[in-house]
Amino acid sequence: MADLATTAPAFIEIAHRIVWATAATVDPSGGPRTRILHPVWEWDGERLTGWVATSPLSPKARHLEHEARMSITYWDPSHDTCTTDCRAVWELGEDERAAGWQRFTDAPEPVGYDPRIIPGWTGPEAPSFGILRLEPTRIRVQPASLMLGQGGELHTWRAA
Repeated sequence: MADLATTAPAFIEIAHRIVWATAATVDPSGGPRTRILHPVWEWDGERLTGWVATSPLSPKARHLEHEARMSITYWDPSHDTCTTDCRAVWELGEDERAAGWQRFTDAPEPVGYDPRIIPGWTGPEAPSFGILRLEPTRIRVQPASLMLGQGGELHTWRAA
């Protein structure tokens, strides 16, 4: 099993190159539900944290009330993949939402964007705007070269 200091940067390299991820939640009746999300990931040398600008009024929010965990997977046509299972925590305070908004406007392309492109998101105070913090409990990074028998390294990390 790889350590987080090796796994997190490898994860971010693939995730920020691919940008769009498939995110899975569990609805209150136990059914799996997926959607496409656009997380921004930060590695501070000790902790990997994901951030999602999303609506606290969405079906996803209701699913997370029931089960506050998500699985996030990135894939590209070359077959580079990375997945993280996360604890999901809403950041809905005024300061948290403002910081989250800024995080997306300041992030480098291709992950950075102006949240105003989403209908109804006029600013961080918009009722339909929220920030979801993702705290990984498991990360797996598998480069395509490994799948194709060309070398490479599988990185897997689990929280203690």
